[in-house]
Amino acid sequence: MTGLVLPSPSAHVVVFPHMAQGHALPLLDICKALTSLGVKVTIITTPKNAPLILSKVLNYSEISLRTIQFPRVPELSEGCENTADLPSMALLVPFLKATESMRPAFECVLREMSEAKSRPLCVISDFFLGWTLDVCRSFRIPRIVFHGMGVLSMVIMKVVNENVPSILAMPDSDPIKLPKLSIPFIVNKCDITILERCKDPNDPFLSILAAIGEADANSEGVIINSFEELEGDYIAALEKFYCQGARAWCIGPALLYDQNQIERPVRSKQADPSQSYIEWLDERVGSGGVMYVSFGTQAHLSDMQMDNIAHGLQMAGHLFIWAVKSATWVSSDKGWEDRLKGRGLILHKWVDQRRILSHPAVGGFLSHCGWNSVLESLSMGVPILAWPMGAEQPFNAKLVVTGLKAGVMVRESGVGGTIASEVIRDGVKELMGGERGRQARDRAREIGRLARQAVEKKGGSSYKNLGGLIKFLKERVKETA
Repeated sequence: MTGLVLPSPSAHVVVFPHMAQGHALPLLDICKALTSLGVKVTIITTPKNAPLILSKVLNYSEISLRTIQFPRVPELSEGCENTADLPSMALLVPFLKATESMRPAFECVLREMSEAKSRPLCVISDFFLGWTLDVCRSFRIPRIVFHGMGVLSMVIMKVVNENVPSILAMPDSDPIKLPKLSIPFIVNKCDITILERCKDPNDPFLSILAAIGEADANSEGVIINSFEELEGDYIAALEKFYCQGARAWCIGPALLYDQNQIERPVRSKQADPSQSYIEWLDERVGSGGVMYVSFGTQAHLSDMQMDNIAHGLQMAGHLFIWAVKSATWVSSDKGWEDRLKGRGLILHKWVDQRRILSHPAVGGFLSHCGWNSVLESLSMGVPILAWPMGAEQPFNAKLVVTGLKAGVMVRESGVGGTIASEVIRDGVKELMGGERGRQARDRAREIGRLARQAVEKKGGSSYKNLGGLIKFLKERVKETA
């Protein structure tokens, strides 16, 4: 394993997150971690995204922001500068195309830095910003790519991408064979949500994916928000998809680099009277466990499915706290919330998910299994009731349940369709009170311990990898000088 680098005030890295919360937040955690190695960080973002980013890095004088304008395009409403602002993910294609128009402004930033003798060691940019590769090359600056996914899910997605025609021709019931890749679960055709789009060769999203995929493969390295103790067996397989000599650096869980997160015991109590839901949880410590329910910022559930979740939670009989994204859903059962007063808390505003998961009253997480949510839950020792909804989430869910034994699946495989309230009830009861749930809780706690060890400054695998990345980049500068 590569050794650590000594702090050097001259080291400078540019970070360019995709304009989406799930992609940006872990990169901000990585920015904070880089400062502990004496690295100065410049984050590139747009004016509307700047306030949130600033609020996350206010106490870090080594981190600065450069804003560049997000282009105005007819398909997007004025002020739409984040995927969270999209009324529908059908508008993702024009959003991604719009980011390409930021290229001249990004070039200006790198030119100014080069002329001011503050040329960065590298640019860490999101997978979706593939056009940054050519800009970086024009200034002879390495581009390191960030996906926001785990190692195994990335490998599976890349293998699938190379075999789309043969997979489409397979019977739906046949398991998918992944050559030279040994994984702890079966991949089914229904787990690959992108296949439906692949049936239409003229789908504009596919051409965008092809372009950013090529830029990804030709980048000079990839950083992953994961850790070797969790997914180290798959790192070599991932590196084979990149240009010769490119490394995959596991440097997570990024959220644990914050010193407060590292020093706090798993799921310890945090009092904050400004957040009423924390007070609600404080009052339920020792009650046998609260189920936290959230499906992230991108999932869109029908009113019928929301009703089924509500009834399933009620029938399960466990305490719960539910972060509801929908601004329009109201339970068809008019007296539902009143009957559950004291036993269930419905939140229609943004919540601090990490604080909820770290609270000692929380004993389980009903989740869509986005990678950030998986890492946040397991890092806090909280087992998962897995309900994948799209993207690579089915692979994350199977890794958690079958590979890591740290969760229970709501249903066996696939996404889409409506899940009955009885199925949700049974899943909650199993995770919170069943034997499989007890085993998953023990395993989640063990994974949480390993996660904290990975980011420790003395011997942590992820902390060493972070230092190794900076050392690698510094040596490259010497070679090209």
